[in-house]
Amino acid sequence: MKALPNILSVFRICLVPAFIVAYILDTGEMKVSAIIIYAIACFSDFLDGYLARRLRAQSKLGKLLDPLGDKLITFAVLICITISRPMLLWAVCVFFIKEILMGIGGLVIHKKAKTELPPANILGKISTVLFFLVCASLLIFVNLPDVIVMIMISGAIGFTLIALLGYVLTYAKIMRAAPPASPRDAAPDSENPQDTGL
Repeated sequence: MKALPNILSVFRICLVPAFIVAYILDTGEMKVSAIIIYAIACFSDFLDGYLARRLRAQSKLGKLLDPLGDKLITFAVLICITISRPMLLWAVCVFFIKEILMGIGGLVIHKKAKTELPPANILGKISTVLFFLVCASLLIFVNLPDVIVMIMISGAIGFTLIALLGYVLTYAKIMRAAPPASPRDAAPDSENPQDTGL
């Protein structure tokens, strides 16, 4: 049972290509099949988090898979929506760059501070929910005026950037608290034959 949250996260990741195919192949104005798949993905996100807490099944793998599934499905929805609304290309670029920066920051912390990545903060969770709501609205209400769409996407992106700032501050705090590198991690002294292997 404790593996169930991770199984749901993997399932959500597998829904990403299914959503893209459904969106492209559905010729109707409202992409009903794509909306259903997206709704299932959103529900699985809620369910795996609930089960992880309920079953006390939080794991390192889960901390990776859960946000990965969220970001992949959100990115897929943004790209598909942008196909019909090219004006949103900037939002796709900002979202992609933000996630790249988050990934780089996580790798730096893992390597330099020798610690696990911090869990999602409240700003990150709100940002994820807000993006889900905006993307769902754009999938359902396909005839929204461009100005309304731009306001909705701008608000979601703006909150995402605020969440990014929160993560940057958290990362900086972790790096400041990290212990200094031990002598064993330093480069070998060239004047000591034992250190150079001579």
